[in-house]
Amino acid sequence: MAKVKENISLLSLSNYKIGGPARFLFVAKTEQDVSAGIRLAKAKRQKIFILGGGTNLLISDRGFPGFVIKPDLDFTSKNGQKATVGAGTPIKQLLNFTIKNKLSGFEWAGGLPGTVGGAIYGNAGAFAGEIKDSVELVRSFNIKKEKFIQRNRRECNFEYRSSIFKKKRGEEIIVSAVFQLAPGNREKIKTAIEEKIKHREERQPLEYPNVGSIFKNVDVRKFPKKKLSEVTQVIKKDPFPVIPTAYLIAEAGLKGISFGGAMISPKHPNFIVNVENATANDVLALINLVKSEVKRKFGVILEEEVQMVS
Repeated sequence: MAKVKENISLLSLSNYKIGGPARFLFVAKTEQDVSAGIRLAKAKRQKIFILGGGTNLLISDRGFPGFVIKPDLDFTSKNGQKATVGAGTPIKQLLNFTIKNKLSGFEWAGGLPGTVGGAIYGNAGAFAGEIKDSVELVRSFNIKKEKFIQRNRRECNFEYRSSIFKKKRGEEIIVSAVFQLAPGNREKIKTAIEEKIKHREERQPLEYPNVGSIFKNVDVRKFPKKKLSEVTQVIKKDPFPVIPTAYLIAEAGLKGISFGGAMISPKHPNFIVNVENATANDVLALINLVKSEVKRKFGVILEEEVQMVS
């Protein structure tokens, strides 16, 4: 069984390179480790946080005063056009697996950071695709009942950047998933993935530590009608009609604004990047500024996509 580590910095486990220490850290390599880790956390009477790839988290400067469990179940297997994948498997590794095995369905995820578990948790998506499109089954561990549960796609209650696991935050740990993919041409799959990676590299500030888009794009149906004529030209499908939040932030005149070591990226304004030893408070100050200014200009309240940990 994996060992419990104490007072471990979470900074290196976050793409942001921001965050204080965890009171306890437990890395689970197997399903048995997951259940054992939960029992240990309960025995120590600690609050539990599940840490995935750290690509969508803003960890408090104070860290997390409890028991952090990192599910690191990293495996892939194939049965026909079905792929069984561990929650700790990096998306990049899954894409290489699909190329090798000529399986189509994940091309939209080219360049997507993070792990499979995190992608399912937040129903990750890009280029009009979402991970829910390929999910057949998801296996998770219920913390309270201490038992494994299996759900089909419908039972996962996937929505835009959400799922039953996100809605029940902290109640379950995703351990693996089965994806239904389609047979494809290896070179076409590889080319499509590489095109998505290139698109991200050209448009996103990947030279700085970041956690991707800070805010969700805005559903057209939720945008004030009296302001809709100002944004009609930028509406896109993601996977339903949305207004890109990056556009709203730019129009609010916030590109390049800095606070402490954090900056609203001039390259992609929905990214707040760590340019020089930023703190969580630096990032939060910019998040609050963006929400305030976009609401003032457009009358819409932005919803965070990044997850706060404290």
